[in-house]
Parts: sequence; structure tokens; C-alpha cells
Amino acid sequence: MKLPFTIATWNINSVRLRAALVTKLLREEGPDVLCLQECKSPVDKIPAELFAAAGYPYMVARGQKGYNGVAILSRLPITEAGSQDFAALGHARHIAGQLENGVTIHNFYVPAGGDVADREVNEKFGQKLDYLTGMRDWFHAEAPQKSILVGDLNIAPREDDVWDHKKLLKVVSHTPVEVDHLAETQAAGKWVDITRQDIPDGRLYSWWSYRARDWDSADKGRRLDHIWATDDISAAAHSSRVLRDVRGWEQPSDHAPVFASFDL
Repeated sequence: MKLPFTIATWNINSVRLRAALVTKLLREEGPDVLCLQECKSPVDKIPAELFAAAGYPYMVARGQKGYNGVAILSRLPITEAGSQDFAALGHARHIAGQLENGVTIHNFYVPAGGDVADREVNEKFGQKLDYLTGMRDWFHAEAPQKSILVGDLNIAPREDDVWDHKKLLKVVSHTPVEVDHLAETQAAGKWVDITRQDIPDGRLYSWWSYRARDWDSADKGRRLDHIWATDDISAAAHSSRVLRDVRGWEQPSDHAPVFASFDL
């Protein structure tokens, strides 16, 4: 039985502060599954009852106070399928859930990596690279199948995933070493970039800094948020889109939600 469903991923930058925005997105866009990153909340403090009232009674999550945190909200029944801690950081950065159709959804929040792209002087940059290496090694060992990976991966891999490729070559999120690490991670799990499968050409962003006075007209964006699928189900994906307008909502996250649909 084929079950068409839509999945969205959104770095919410505090699920409690922006619970009303989450509910607004759920009511207006109605994804079947919404994966949130940077929830910045212990699991028991996530306002799950609000989301249940909006038609999303199922949630699997990992949380911690004030930092990180990942959650999967679902209209469809979903069971927890584990969580990983890469680079021994002890952070709530991954949660997996499985739908009744056998699809496993991985929700990741990869470390941002700090400001300086040099692990010798910036421990956070080293942690980011090590986290990606841990993901890569796990995918090599586990060989994921019938899986979707989404999240804020904090890397814009392609030249047209950033507003100015040359200017950002030394900026954390677009450096060659990060792009190489992400490519190795992607190859290890035979993951297909669904967003770019659907939208192969042109500039595409999902994040705009709070620092820009007018983020929309300046448009100095980066595509940090991704939807991937294993190659056994990637052909079932379609209708990818970035909801840029959400970046302009009241008290927004600096990320916009990314959507894709699957006929499985």
C-alpha cells in the first residue's frame, strides 16, 4: 500500500519560544511529519499538547536544557528508532523514528562549528568535523535502507547554495573541508539530496542571518537545511520546496522550513 506523505524540517531556534509558529506551520501547511532542530528544551518541557491539539499526537524527541535538541512531530503513528551521539559530545543532536510503512526518519542537528574554520584554534570546528566523520562511519557500518535523513546539517555544499561562493570559501559552513566531510557522509549512506533532485538549478537558501537589517532584500542566504533519502526510495520523492516566507513571520527563526513529499 502506497502512503503519500509530506515531510518538513525546520530549525526552530527554541520550540517553546516559537511554539505558536510551529502550530501555525502545522495548521497552514499540514506536513504529515515535521522534524525540528535546536529545540533548546528538555523533552518533558516541549509543548506536545499544543501540537497534539493541532493534529500531531505523535512525538519522538531528544532534549537538553537551553541547547540543541531534536524532535519529530507526526500525524502518522511513529515509533522511536534510537538516537546516536557522535564525537562523544553528549549532545541531543539525533533522533530516529519509524513510520508504519517501514520508512525510518533520521533527524539531525549537526554542530555549527563556531566562527573560525581551523580546528587547531577552534575546538568547535573540530567537533563538527568529528561529528560528520562519526555519521559517515555509522552509515558505512549500518548501510541504511528505506530511510529519509533531514535536518540542519550546518553546511551549504554547492556553489549555488550560498549567496557568494568565493566570499564564503573561508567561512564556516561552506569551507572545502566541511563540504568534503559532508560529501563523504552522504556517499557512505548512499543518500540522495532530494531538494536538489527536485530543484537542480539556481540559488537556493534556507537560512538568513539575524544580523542583516533587511534579510529579504539583502538575500545573503545559505542552504543549511537538507532532506536526503536512501537511493532505494529517492525516486518516490517530489514537490520539494523551501518556505522562504516563514523567515519573515513575527519573531522568526533564522531558518526557513524545507519540505518534500514521498509516494511510498
